[in-house]
Amino acid sequence: MPELQTIAVDLRSLVGRPSGIGFFTLSLLSELARRRRSAFIGMAQAPVHGADQLRAAGVELETQSAPLGLIWQQLVLPRRLARGDVDLLWSPLLTLPLRPKVPAVVTVHDLTPLLFAEVHRFKVKASVAPFIRPTVELARRVIADSESTADDLRTQFPQIRDKLVVVYPGVDPEFRPAAEEEVGSFRAELGCPAGYVLFAGTLEPRKNLHLLLEAWAGLRASDSGCPPLVLAGSYGWKSRALTRRIRSLEPLGLRYLDHLSRERLIRLIQSARILVLPSLYEGFGLPAAEAMACGVPTVVANASSLPEVVGDAGILVEPHDPSALTAAMSRLIHDPAFARELSARGIDRARRFTWSRAADEMDSVFAEALDT
Repeated sequence: MPELQTIAVDLRSLVGRPSGIGFFTLSLLSELARRRRSAFIGMAQAPVHGADQLRAAGVELETQSAPLGLIWQQLVLPRRLARGDVDLLWSPLLTLPLRPKVPAVVTVHDLTPLLFAEVHRFKVKASVAPFIRPTVELARRVIADSESTADDLRTQFPQIRDKLVVVYPGVDPEFRPAAEEEVGSFRAELGCPAGYVLFAGTLEPRKNLHLLLEAWAGLRASDSGCPPLVLAGSYGWKSRALTRRIRSLEPLGLRYLDHLSRERLIRLIQSARILVLPSLYEGFGLPAAEAMACGVPTVVANASSLPEVVGDAGILVEPHDPSALTAAMSRLIHDPAFARELSARGIDRARRFTWSRAADEMDSVFAEALDT
């Protein structure tokens, strides 16, 4: 039996409390490792979330201590890779070491540090944006998780088009329709027995929450059938004005839940009547795919990758038109037959986003990168 290639994986996204990229990395790496087609070593500057799951899947874990992720990636990681026991490096977190010592593959989820620099903290501008061009130029393969992100990469870096590959993320199997009793119980626990409109994600400028707040507040004030609005996610930066607006709408029925455990977030999505993702830019828009998998009718902005993700299984609205969003929510609230139709379409469409398919495609990318 031939010896397996050894692939090191940058696990910085799993240090501390993981965001969407962290859960992407955890799910995809676990699926890849279970196949035993390559040997995987997860590396980071500190212990990682999901360590037990990764070890159970067959991932070896290493920690090379460093005070900051950037210092670890650029200075410590290359020294570790130079030991000669690794064949390939995969970074699921946008950037690579400038001197990786081994062939490398990178996943680019979005190009917001370049295209929407104004919505990022200075830390991101300083520690990520300057490394994007050298990363995509030195990588043997550049993976985008949507055609929209791939188009952005082709526009910004036409020199890399021949090594660019699209691999869609999967949706974790826990995201599935819940039984009516489970939905009713969770809604009652939340104090929303008739259901709620849901936004799930970090509360930051590019998520375009002001559109949702304006549309929902107008509908709630004029339509007694409009359910409460629930926001789930941590506050990002530039959120002071948003915080004040959220507090001002609490008497109308707005609920802000902050960051939730994975298990509770799944129940929250399963029990929603409508999920709204009005973002100005999403590299993929995983909450929309997760909501569709749960059979929750979905309304998204007609921007970036979101039309690509939902297809005809959701309602698309212009991201600067609150009246269009109001109309979409109102139709789903008052037209149950249409809501059921979108629910069925969403479940069907979400089936194309699986970690098994993503892992198949990643295995091919790794093989190509090693043969280049």
